[in-house]
Amino acid sequence: MSTPAPRLPDALQALRDRLAAAPLHLDVPGRDEARRTADAVVDQVDDYLLPRLRDLDAPLLTVVGGSTGAGKSTLVNSLLGAHVTTAGVLRPTTRAPVLVCAPDDRDAFAGDRVLPGLARTTGEGMATSGLRLVVSHALPAGLALLDAPDVDSVVESNRELAGQLLAAADLWVFVTTAARYADAVPWDLLRTAQERGTALAVVLDRVPPEAAREIADDLAGMLRTAGLAGARLFVVEERPLADGLLPDDQVGPLRSWLHELAADQEQRAAVVRQTLAGALDSLDARVAAVAEAVARQAAAADALRDAADAAYARSCAEVAEGVGNGSLLRGEVLARWQEFVGTGEWMRSLQGHVSRLRDRVTTALTGRPTAGDGLQQALESGVEVLLRDAAEAAAERTVQAWQATPGGPALLAAADEDLEDASPDFRLGAAAQVRDWQSAVLDLVRSEGAGKRTRARTLSWGVNGAGAVVMVAVFASTGGLTGGEIAVAGGTTALGQRVLEAVFGDAAVRSLAARARQDLERRADDLLTYERGRFDALVDAAAPPEGTLGALREAAAGLAAARAGQR
Repeated sequence: MSTPAPRLPDALQALRDRLAAAPLHLDVPGRDEARRTADAVVDQVDDYLLPRLRDLDAPLLTVVGGSTGAGKSTLVNSLLGAHVTTAGVLRPTTRAPVLVCAPDDRDAFAGDRVLPGLARTTGEGMATSGLRLVVSHALPAGLALLDAPDVDSVVESNRELAGQLLAAADLWVFVTTAARYADAVPWDLLRTAQERGTALAVVLDRVPPEAAREIADDLAGMLRTAGLAGARLFVVEERPLADGLLPDDQVGPLRSWLHELAADQEQRAAVVRQTLAGALDSLDARVAAVAEAVARQAAAADALRDAADAAYARSCAEVAEGVGNGSLLRGEVLARWQEFVGTGEWMRSLQGHVSRLRDRVTTALTGRPTAGDGLQQALESGVEVLLRDAAEAAAERTVQAWQATPGGPALLAAADEDLEDASPDFRLGAAAQVRDWQSAVLDLVRSEGAGKRTRARTLSWGVNGAGAVVMVAVFASTGGLTGGEIAVAGGTTALGQRVLEAVFGDAAVRSLAARARQDLERRADDLLTYERGRFDALVDAAAPPEGTLGALREAAAGLAAARAGQR
């Protein structure tokens, strides 16, 4: 059995919720436009589509919009024969839009059914926010007029509110003037009306009487070219005002047309169906644009992650190279190695229990470290420096890559720390890992010697020394020990290698060095992976969660199925 299509309001609500939550956090090309599109759709669903779908017989909401100084408020007042809305004397003005309805329709607009985000006020005077609701006996039941802010206001909030109100209209009455009817902004909105199938009337105001026919014909031609031949065109000639109102013969045709719509339920329903269907049809392209923007977000997030991964992978490779190319066996390490092997301390440590015990007691009494201890400390310091350099290089490369990757610069600018350097606690973490690694090497030596009874007794007094030689072996060859010699910074001695082979055997020595090297590289990888997490966390916080794009497209498909089920 096939799954039944969802109800249209339910499907629309589901799509609206997906759009409202659309993750558009990365600053990539087209992000802001997509965010405006998503917000506009959410507003239209809230302000118009859902309320209208739930009450198809509600009064016809006619929004009167237009350019600055086009005479919208004067036109509304003239249609009503009373001053219910105040024209702006100083531009730009900030005032609440005025919604005028018949007494019988007051309840339809007093609640939050339409434009739920705008609080209602009913008092006299000029409110500066919300929606001022005015009841007028001059309007018939079934018709409401809303005087919207200027669509080209220099105040961004006014422009946004004007667009929101126009999207909530059953019918647009667009007001322009003989001097400005060809301006770009009005035509952008008129094209939007055409794209959304919105019922539209155009009022050409302040037309010189002697040029009324010529200008009206020119505008009518422009409307036909724009695909708006069905829009009703009303011409209001430039005449003296009477008590601030237009002459009745100039506004009479528009008033009569609006009243006829209110009185004829079939005509009113046709206007509602046209605008409702147009608005729903327009969702396909608008939602697709948002979905494409979400896809770009996901692609940008992947690119940022890949850039960080490549930078840190390169540093991991550099650590591996530094471990095996002998570069660590210089300076202090080389001096300690030569001291350790050249003085024969390690050999003496394998010569017997008594002599070893004597050395231990001497060291304990004098507090002097052995050459083996010095060698391990030098190795520890050298590996720490190698790891820190790798972390610094990876951070710097990641920042450079992100600066050239869409979305990256904004993430870096918003970060709580300077990401171009290694994290503040990396030094301590690296030191701890190196010490743990050295301890693990000694454990390997103990484990390898545990099965050799005679040699184990000898080795038990030389674990540190044997461990030091294994550590040196790790840094002496990229492929482990081969051929029975250790090349230490150009070659010093093979004595330690030969003794280790005598104690453990050739294969065991190669295995010890290889295992110790693998352990060190794994620890380095873990350190750098953890360090890369600073960058990954920034991307994860901004990137679309997995499944977001699919869920948005699924919601769009659900709406399409719901609409098809109602046809």
